[in-house]
Amino acid sequence: MASRRSTRHDGEQGIRFSRTLFIALLVVSGALIAFDRPASRSAPFASFRAGFTDVSAPLLDLVAKPLRAIKNIGPYWRRQGELVAENDRLLQQLTEARYWEDLAYRQRDRIEVYEDVLDVESAAIEDRIGAWTVADPRGPFVRARLIGRGSDAGIRNGYPVINLYGLVGRVYETGRRSARVLLLTDLNSRVPVMADRSNARAILVGDNSEFPRLDYVGRAPDIQPGDRIVSSGDDGILPRGLPVGEAVATRDGGWRVRLYSDQAPVDFVWVWPFQRVTAPVPESEPDVPLTEEAPVADQAGADQPGAEPSGDEPASSEDASPDQGDAAVDDSDTDATPPDGTATEDNR
Repeated sequence: MASRRSTRHDGEQGIRFSRTLFIALLVVSGALIAFDRPASRSAPFASFRAGFTDVSAPLLDLVAKPLRAIKNIGPYWRRQGELVAENDRLLQQLTEARYWEDLAYRQRDRIEVYEDVLDVESAAIEDRIGAWTVADPRGPFVRARLIGRGSDAGIRNGYPVINLYGLVGRVYETGRRSARVLLLTDLNSRVPVMADRSNARAILVGDNSEFPRLDYVGRAPDIQPGDRIVSSGDDGILPRGLPVGEAVATRDGGWRVRLYSDQAPVDFVWVWPFQRVTAPVPESEPDVPLTEEAPVADQAGADQPGAEPSGDEPASSEDASPDQGDAAVDDSDTDATPPDGTATEDNR
């Protein structure tokens, strides 16, 4: 009976260790923790541990290779199927890319002909200035970047900044070897844009979020979800046609833009030199030049002593009108002496 009770008790409570063994294990654990600290680790123990690791690491790796190969059999064959599907998709994209490449070459040749006919010069892509960017937490704006090129490289305030995918922002402060870039998502950013499909105008307003909103789009804007949004150039500060993002409709009926530049980290950018459009300077009114008749009148007055030429009278008899000529003849007939030598009462 006693043996049955002890067996039942051990089955319910489990195996019990003695108190002495438990205290000994605690002491050994504390010692191992104390000796394992780098500050208190002795030099012989550290060298022994490093040597043991150097010997055991290759052996453990050799033993683990077959186990690792057996474990990766299933993922390997699944990956082969994914690679076949990905290869087919890439081949299709390559075929489409060749078509678009040929189309781009044809459009380039056509644009060159149009530019020659219209005498228009487009901005050269080679003029872009490359720079690396870093975060700028101490700047005056929330969403800004610091680039490692400045005025010595030809960068000026207002120049647009782009990356591989689209417009990032514009330069707002320039130093000799660095410049600050205001991102499109900053609260102070305002950029005129338009829909590439319908030319619907709007203002891209940043609000410190990842998706800046479109303001001043009108009551019934011709914008659809997925429309390509580009810079309109209406402000004369940014060039026209820079890719900005994709239109996204909001729940409240508004519009926001998913920026193209967010497809990759903003690490390397290009600064695009662009001369802003300025209003022409009004020219001063030119002085009215003297006519050629004035010197002629002065010459006529100088040849006839006692005569006082007037600006209202013609300079010569040739310039006088027929009516004026008749009046001059009548006056001379009245004042002159008759041919027979007799004087009139007026002459007397």
